[in-house]
Amino acid sequence: RPPTPLYIPAKSGKDAETQIEEGELFDFDSEVQPVLELLVGKTIEQSLLEVLEEEELATLRAQQRAFRELRNNELAEVQRLQEQERRRKEEKERRIAQQKEMLRIEKETVEKITARVFSQQYLAGLLPAVFSSLRRDGFFYDPVERDIEMDFLPWLMAEVHNRLEERNSVRRLLDTMISEVGGKN
Repeated sequence: RPPTPLYIPAKSGKDAETQIEEGELFDFDSEVQPVLELLVGKTIEQSLLEVLEEEELATLRAQQRAFRELRNNELAEVQRLQEQERRRKEEKERRIAQQKEMLRIEKETVEKITARVFSQQYLAGLLPAVFSSLRRDGFFYDPVERDIEMDFLPWLMAEVHNRLEERNSVRRLLDTMISEVGGKN
């Protein structure tokens, strides 16, 4: 248990005055000077710190702005270089494709020329042989020659045969007459 507090009787009556001895209260002019110096010093120090902080913040903002500008310039330069590289690559691919197409066309042309020369050489010897074979087999003919062979020669042969027959008949008749005349003599 805690100790019991001392008994102090309650105040009775009114206080008429307060006794203040000399030197008990402070001298405002002399006592306020250090407090005022402290307050002014702290205020000036705080103000200087704030000014320095604002200057430092302004410097940081300027550095950040300069850094952002530099970064944006570098990004723009990188994008420009990337775009330039992309255009160069596209141009290179287009030229490679164009070169391949030219080589393909050139190769195709060479193949066509080679095939044509080969076919001309091959047909140069083949065509006369084929035409002569077809003529020989009667596929190609001269219409006059054909008319002579088909119409004139058979008619001529028939006429010659008829005349020869007539001649032979006349000869036999003459021979018979000669032999009869000769047999009567």
